[in-house]
Amino acid sequence: MFPEFFESPLDVSLVGRAREAGIVDVDVIALRPYGLGRHQKLDGAPFGGGAGLVMRVEPLAAAVEPLADSHKVLLSAGGHRLTQATLDRFAQLDHVTLVCGRYEGVDERAVEHLMDEEVSLGDYVLLGGEVGALAVIEGVVRLLPGVVGNPESVVNESFREGLVEEPQYTRPAEFQGWEVPEVLLSGNHERIAEWRRQQREERTRQRRPDLWRELAISEDPE
Repeated sequence: MFPEFFESPLDVSLVGRAREAGIVDVDVIALRPYGLGRHQKLDGAPFGGGAGLVMRVEPLAAAVEPLADSHKVLLSAGGHRLTQATLDRFAQLDHVTLVCGRYEGVDERAVEHLMDEEVSLGDYVLLGGEVGALAVIEGVVRLLPGVVGNPESVVNESFREGLVEEPQYTRPAEFQGWEVPEVLLSGNHERIAEWRRQQREERTRQRRPDLWRELAISEDPE
């Protein structure tokens, strides 16, 4: 409904560079021209009563009809939570269409018959799916070959192996009495690798006990 929402974010940083380099194409499709009647109406009151309005099925059907070969994803609070695994999967696809929900929700017939899946940023409600769509775009684009300068940076990061990332440090080695851990200055790559692994596990255990429990379950099938 609001294509102008995407104008600046898609032109800056690595996403903008990837578009300029032809690594990825991002087309923003305005929904309003597919609206009904003189006022290009997109919404309607919910059957059965209730608060809010519902996005109608006809404009969505008309908008996605030419995209038969695309994987269609509705951004909505009722979808499965966006994870790194989801982004990894999307990055392997040739074409993904992100549909931004609005109002109280989208007519369920559009969800059942036009969409391939629903995705949510988390357990909270926003005004629409635009923020979620931008998150998916950025998360996918950075995984494409040639976008990130060092390919290793998208391999050794949070949520790989079910763990959050270890703490990071750079120069200076000391600032106002705050020192970088000695092991990172040792030059001993084996010790550094072990320290990083320990930090990833400890951080996950403390900050994301949900991930730690899932990891424990996966490693202990009994």
